[in-house]
Amino acid sequence: MNSKSLISFLFMLAAALSAAAQAQTLDKIRKQGAITLGYIDGAAPFSYADPNGDPQGYSVELCRAIAEGIAAQLERPQLKTRWVKLSIQNRIDAVRRRQVDVECSTTTWTLGRQRLVDFSLVTFLDGASILTKLDTDARRIADFGGKRIAVIGGTTTETALRQALTKSLVNAEVVGIKTRDEGLELLRQGQVDGVASDRTTLIGLVVKKAAGGDAYKLLDEDFSIEQYALMLPRGDPDFRLAVNRVLARLYRSGDIRRVYDRWLGPLGAPSPLLSATFFIQGLAE
Repeated sequence: MNSKSLISFLFMLAAALSAAAQAQTLDKIRKQGAITLGYIDGAAPFSYADPNGDPQGYSVELCRAIAEGIAAQLERPQLKTRWVKLSIQNRIDAVRRRQVDVECSTTTWTLGRQRLVDFSLVTFLDGASILTKLDTDARRIADFGGKRIAVIGGTTTETALRQALTKSLVNAEVVGIKTRDEGLELLRQGQVDGVASDRTTLIGLVVKKAAGGDAYKLLDEDFSIEQYALMLPRGDPDFRLAVNRVLARLYRSGDIRRVYDRWLGPLGAPSPLLSATFFIQGLAE
C-alpha cells in the first residue's frame, strides 16, 4: 500500500469510527430496550425522590418526555426507563462513563464542562443567591464581611461566589458542604450565616423543610446567572439531536408552560428572559 492509499484508508477508518461513536447511544438504547436517566435527590423542585422513592420534579418530567420522544423516534413503544440516583459530586463522571444516557437535574452549562460532556438545549434560567435567617440585616453580598457562607464544593455556584466576594472586596469565609440540606442545618444551628445556591432550589429547600419553624430570606440580588441544561454523552450528535428534537417541540408547542406550572407555578410566571429562552429554542423540524 503506497502512502496516498494509506492516508486515504486512515481517513476512511477515522470516519467509520466517528460514525460508530455518534450512533452508539441510540444503538445501545435500541438493543437494550431501555433508556437510563440520572437524577439528584434534594434538588426540588427540579429533581428529588418522593416518599415512594420515585424521581419527581421539573427536570425529571422533561426527561420523561424525552424518553417517550426517543421511544417514538426508535419505534420502540415498549421502551423502558431506568432511573439512577446520582450526587452533585459524581453526576459528570456518570455521564462521561455512560452510566446514564441523560442527567436530569440542575446542572449549569459551562464551556469548561463541555470539554467533558455535552448539553441539551437550555431548560431553565436561574440566579445564584444566599439564603439567610430572616432576622439578620444582610440584604446584599456586601453585607457578609466577616461572616461564613456555606456552598457545595466544586460547583459553578462556589466559583461565582468567590468571584463575587473578591469583586465586592468582602472578606467572608466560604464553608464547603456536600448537600443543600447540610447547609440549611448549619444555618439553622448558627454555624454559618448563609447558604449559597441557585435561588429556585433554595426556595424549594425551605419549602421542603418548613416544619423546622425557622424563618428565612434570600438576598435582594443574585450574584450569577445559571443556565440549566441536561447533560449528555460527548461526541454523540445523533443522540443530542434526538433529545433536542423533543425539547424544541415542547417549547414550540407551548407545552413547556404546563410543565413549568406544575412544578414552578407557585413561584410565579416565567420571567421574560426565561419565556424568551423557550421561544428562541422552539426550533422548527
